[in-house]
Amino acid sequence: MPGHFEPLPGGGAAVALDDVEISIIRSLAVQLLELIGPGPAEDAPDDPLAELFADGPTEPPADPVLRRLFPDAYTDPEGTPGPKEADEQQEHSAEFRRYTENDLRAGKRENALAVVRSLDALALDASGDGGAVLELTPQDSRQWLGALNDLRLAIGARLDIGDEDDTDVLYRLPDDDPRKPMVMAYLWLGGLQETLVTTLMP
Repeated sequence: MPGHFEPLPGGGAAVALDDVEISIIRSLAVQLLELIGPGPAEDAPDDPLAELFADGPTEPPADPVLRRLFPDAYTDPEGTPGPKEADEQQEHSAEFRRYTENDLRAGKRENALAVVRSLDALALDASGDGGAVLELTPQDSRQWLGALNDLRLAIGARLDIGDEDDTDVLYRLPDDDPRKPMVMAYLWLGGLQETLVTTLMP
């Protein structure tokens, strides 16, 4: 999938997408929304202050994708901590998660929604070739960048990719490997993300 973002005069970015690419990105964004879940205000629409004052969770998510999207804030970079240090890290991480995770989820939800909405609003090219040019404002570009990052983190967690060094093996997967379609999406989204970052540079 050769599409990549290019800067627009005056700011923003544009990318040519065919109908398959549009469908893939939209489907992945919808799956991400389903995984993140609704916000507190959606759970309690009668209380407009519910989201403002709601405490977040204190335990890390059970799903490995959500653990990648919402990691513990306090970990030992030097390796395995001792029992006392581990307890302190867990306590600090729980407190940090309690006060920040709802906001983090809301931000990720808004970014994914922005992707879905912009793709839904995309008018297909009148030439009938099944493609369209998506044009993003600078604000849209930042939301897309956040969503693309989250999508890659989610796919990377499913593929058990720990860091960028692990991606080398992905290029050598045989075509009949069942992970191949997910790997192709992961690498393609990485290219989109990289070119979008370039358009945002001064």
